[in-house]
Amino acid sequence: MSGDVGIPVAVTARTEVAEHVVEFELRHPDGNALPDWRPGAHIDVATGDRMVRQYSLCGEPDDRGAYRIAVLKQPGGRGGSVWLHDRLREGDRLTIRGPRNRFPLERATSYVFLAGGIGVTPFLPMIRQAAKDGAEWVLHYGGRNRAAMAYADELGSTDAGRVRLTPADEYGFIDIEAAVAARPAESLVYCCGPEPMIAAAESVCARRGLRLRTERFSPKDSPTSTVNSDFTVHIASTGMEITVPADRSLVDVLTEAGIDVLTSCEEGTCGTCETTVLSGRPDHRDCVLTDEERAANDRMLICVSRSQTPQLVLDL
Repeated sequence: MSGDVGIPVAVTARTEVAEHVVEFELRHPDGNALPDWRPGAHIDVATGDRMVRQYSLCGEPDDRGAYRIAVLKQPGGRGGSVWLHDRLREGDRLTIRGPRNRFPLERATSYVFLAGGIGVTPFLPMIRQAAKDGAEWVLHYGGRNRAAMAYADELGSTDAGRVRLTPADEYGFIDIEAAVAARPAESLVYCCGPEPMIAAAESVCARRGLRLRTERFSPKDSPTSTVNSDFTVHIASTGMEITVPADRSLVDVLTEAGIDVLTSCEEGTCGTCETTVLSGRPDHRDCVLTDEERAANDRMLICVSRSQTPQLVLDL
């Protein structure tokens, strides 16, 4: 977790909230208040495999004493979730970083929340905030079956009619077309879940002209026609110039040159390595920046993105 000061936390509660999903309550060991956050934020968690994983905060933003995260055990993943499930117990300590928010709840009069599996976690504080703000909202939540759907019982008893549970073994997949068609045209749509679900939401919302915000578990597939080329990076603070070869990532070259850069997922999904671009045009390959942010060309995710121009000038 280089490039940032970590925050020590202790596990003060561990609760199974669905099959293979455990919620961890985290508090500062000295009882200090934790940094504030807003719905949609995540924290970086340093795991025992010397890697960093991102988990959405799903508790109450007003509670500065504790963070809550829910972790799905994924044996076929990179190992972080397995370590947390198998090794982490009450009283154990971790180092976290953040919070960061690349999935903020924007102001709207009406929302449609589309959740798939563990993708429900960022929506728990969002629906509470939407209710406080007096906005109209509905949550469509799908999963393999009810037993695998975290917080299904809690959500099923909340605001009757606003939460639609769709276990796939009972009802199939969420009908996204119907879900958005039933809401006002000015609704803001949020989607977090597996890639096929997000791709379907993008298609439906584009066709209907609806605003959509997404958060992905994994990166989009790059177009097969994508070709990498060499480019030069100019470091504004020092004047250093570095060549990034076609077969290497920008963040790897910067790290090798001794430039301390903050990274985590290295897949373009978490936003940790977002860097200001002072000149040049990035080749955006992340899953974080909005279309408007990409068009501005004033920031980039240096773990996966490259350059469309011979040189980039970065604020590092």
